[in-house]
Amino acid sequence: MKISVIVHPNSRNPRIEKDLVETLHVYVNQPPLEGKANKAVIKSLVKFLKIKKSEIVLIRGEKSKNKVFEIG
Repeated sequence: MKISVIVHPNSRNPRIEKDLVETLHVYVNQPPLEGKANKAVIKSLVKFLKIKKSEIVLIRGEKSKNKVFEIG
């Protein structure tokens, strides 16, 4: 299963919200430097979706706010 994510780095209160078109907005308090925000997004998604860290893979958007993850 693929999910689309829009990342909002440097947020004051980390959270995950779903919009009307089923895209997840992930707010993390890490900066978008050296992959820190990507690691924080993966950690948040693991907790939100209740899956193992090994079950989630970043497919597209390593250096973009718009990312696609493969779950499973």
